Amino acid sequence: MRRLVLASAILLACSATAVSASVNLPGGASTVHVPNTAPRVVHAPHIALGGELLRYEEDTWHWQRVMGIAPTKTAGRSLAAASVSSELVIVGLWRMRAEAAEKLAKHPPHLQQWLCIHHYEGSWTDPNGPYYGGLQMDVTFQQSYGAWLFRHKGTADHWTPLEQMWVAEKALKSRGFWPWPNTARDCGLL
Repeated sequence: MRRLVLASAILLACSATAVSASVNLPGGASTVHVPNTAPRVVHAPHIALGGELLRYEEDTWHWQRVMGIAPTKTAGRSLAAASVSSELVIVGLWRMRAEAAEKLAKHPPHLQQWLCIHHYEGSWTDPNGPYYGGLQMDVTFQQSYGAWLFRHKGTADHWTPLEQMWVAEKALKSRGFWPWPNTARDCGLL
């Protein structure tokens, strides 16, 4: 994917420089330059790094929202004003943040308990209302504890298992395992 983005950026940059901002007059007399018509040339590294940065930021913020952590703020600077070496540092920082957020998200505090409850409930992709997903959450539950996911992905049957477990973690803080009274009892949680 990186190679494709980089190759596209290089091709775009090369074609932009090949476009002439001049017009040949009839009879081949001379060339008149037309001001401000040449496309702005953006260097390939800026395009490729900007795309990577955006992906890492979005990945970081996604997992932070899912886990109920406040999204990391940006410094407010534009990559267009930064040098390529500065961009590499910024992209590297966001890559580490994205990796750390994903690593943390893969280990919900009550992972084994959610897997036990899921064992007695439906498929992670169960689309049959009024309860959806592997932890059988109703729409009100999803809107209360997973509003951001509900707005962006719809019902829980469209969420990953980790996303479903993190929404359940949010409910656990205030309601315990009571939203799953029978299966939680079968798992020895109540």
